[in-house]
Amino acid sequence: MPVHDWTRVEAGIFHDLHVAWLPEIRKCLNGGLLPEGYYALAEQHAGRSIADVLTLHTGPPALDPMELPPATGGILVAEAPPRVRRKSTVETSALGRRRSLAIRHVSGHRLVALLEILSPANKDGKQHLADFADKALSALTFGVHLLLVDLFPPGPHDPHGIHGVMLQHLEDSEEPYDLPDDEPLTLAAYAAGPLVEVYVEHVAVGASLPEMPLFFRPDRYVKVPLETTYEAAFHGMPAFWQDVLEGRPPKTS
Repeated sequence: MPVHDWTRVEAGIFHDLHVAWLPEIRKCLNGGLLPEGYYALAEQHAGRSIADVLTLHTGPPALDPMELPPATGGILVAEAPPRVRRKSTVETSALGRRRSLAIRHVSGHRLVALLEILSPANKDGKQHLADFADKALSALTFGVHLLLVDLFPPGPHDPHGIHGVMLQHLEDSEEPYDLPDDEPLTLAAYAAGPLVEVYVEHVAVGASLPEMPLFFRPDRYVKVPLETTYEAAFHGMPAFWQDVLEGRPPKTS
């Protein structure tokens, strides 16, 4: 199913897709995609009543808090690097200077990754975008891997896309990111570590969504089936809005 132009509808319509898409991804991850010992939860931000982020967890920390679980399961980067068109390595000297709070799950299990689908509210104001970038960079500071999905084109506060915002903060630079004009939507995976490995795909409205890596260790990842889960979420939307997004005259009677 091709990606729809979500700028054609108000933010609340995308919100409906958003809250349906995350459970579809969670179902795939917990249905055998994740290796043993890892699990995904749909969670909400403070003060909000809907799940808006997917978190990946593993068991309680070992005696050595820096010790990683056994290197089993998933795809080993050295054997099969993620198949994306843009890859870079960022030295994160700027992250070391940040003052942030680690996010921990109430169960005591370790937070190892975040998957976030951006909504219009994340980018509709300078402060909202700064808050989002702060949260994402704080996660990387504490070794939490990220997968960002942005189905909206750049706006006045992110003229080079969401990865452009992330990259300027990661590199502590004002150098603009080269966002392709004909593929303005962004999918970006970040493998946290002393060096952040970045894997980016850009897509256009009307294109299919590729699988993207979700890292649970710096050297291991799983492929998130964005296309099939997006399709499942979209098919649950009201027929009226499906027609609008697919360019058909909506049925009103």
